[in-house]
Amino acid sequence: MEQDRTEPTAFLAQDRTEPTLSPVRGLRKLLLKEQSEADLARRRFRLRQGHSRTAVEGAERSYLFGYNAALSDEADRIDEVAPEQRSFAYEGAGAACTVLDLLTMTRGRRLHELLAGPAQLHPYAVHLGAGRGYALLRLRPMWGVRRAHPLFRWLAVDGFGFQRSLTRADRMVGERAMPDLLTRSHCAIFDQGLGRLLWYHECASPDDVAARIAAYPAGRRADLWSGVGFAATHTGGASADELWWLTDHAGADGFRSHLAQGSAFAASARLQAGALPDHVAQAAPILAGAEPDEAAWWAEGALIALGHDPHTHEDFQSWRAHTRRAWTRRRTRH
Repeated sequence: MEQDRTEPTAFLAQDRTEPTLSPVRGLRKLLLKEQSEADLARRRFRLRQGHSRTAVEGAERSYLFGYNAALSDEADRIDEVAPEQRSFAYEGAGAACTVLDLLTMTRGRRLHELLAGPAQLHPYAVHLGAGRGYALLRLRPMWGVRRAHPLFRWLAVDGFGFQRSLTRADRMVGERAMPDLLTRSHCAIFDQGLGRLLWYHECASPDDVAARIAAYPAGRRADLWSGVGFAATHTGGASADELWWLTDHAGADGFRSHLAQGSAFAASARLQAGALPDHVAQAAPILAGAEPDEAAWWAEGALIALGHDPHTHEDFQSWRAHTRRAWTRRRTRH
C-alpha cells in the first residue's frame, strides 16, 4: 500500500526509470494520497476510453505525484517527470506546500521556497495548486497565499474552485450550486476553476461540456467557458475536429472571446514552463485563433498594461478583459 502512495505511473515518465520517493513519517505520512485517487470513475465522472481519458487522468496522476513529492520533501524529483506533465506535478507540489504551511502556521514559507526554487518556471501551476490546498483543508483562499505573486495569487481562487468542485461534484456540477464566497468577482474566478473541472468531468467531450454549461445561469457561463478554454489547451484530450466543435459551441453561447482568453492563459503558462506539448500547439490556433506564442503574448502584454503593482481581484479581472480585447483586435484585423 505504501508503494502505491509514493510511485508515479509509467505515464508520468515515459521511457524513463520511474522515480521512487522516500518514505515519510508522522503528519506527512497521514497527508499522503493514493495514486488511485486519479481514477475519476470513482467520482462518477463521464469518462470516454482512449486519449481523452488518458489526458485528464494522466494530469491528475501527475498532480498526485507532485503532491506526494513535496510532502516527502523531494520536490526536486518532479524534474524526473516527463516534461509535458511537470506543470501538473508542480500544481500538486503547490497544494502540498500550502497544506503544510497552513497546518504548521509558517506563513507561506514552503510555498514561497517552491516558487523561488524548483517551480520558478511554473507560477500558474503552483498558484492553482495553492488554491487546491486551501480547498483540501476546507478554507477560503482569499486572504491566504500572502507571500505569493500579488496578482497570480488570485489563481488560487481558480484552484480552489477546481478542487471544491472535484470533491463536491454532486453539488457544484449536478446541482449547479453557487460557491459560498465573498463577492461576485471572487465567484467569477471560482467559476473559471469550475470550468476547468467541467473539462475533466465530461472527459474532454465538447458536446457534453457545452450541454453542461448551458444548464448554468447565463451570468456564470462566461467564466465557465474561460476555464474550459484553459483546460482544453493546457490539459488536452480533444481532437482537432472536437476543438472546432468547442469553438462553435462557445460562439453560439456568445462567449467565444472567453474561450480564447482561457486558451491564451494556458499558452502563456505552457511557454513559461519551457515545454510546448503537441496538444497545446494544436489547440491554441483553433481556440485562440493564433499560434501559441502570439496568444501567450496577449496574456503577458495585458499583464504589463496593468501597470505597477496590480494586486486586487479587479486587477485580475482586468487582466482577463485586456486579453479578450487582444483577441478581438486580432480577429478584426483578420
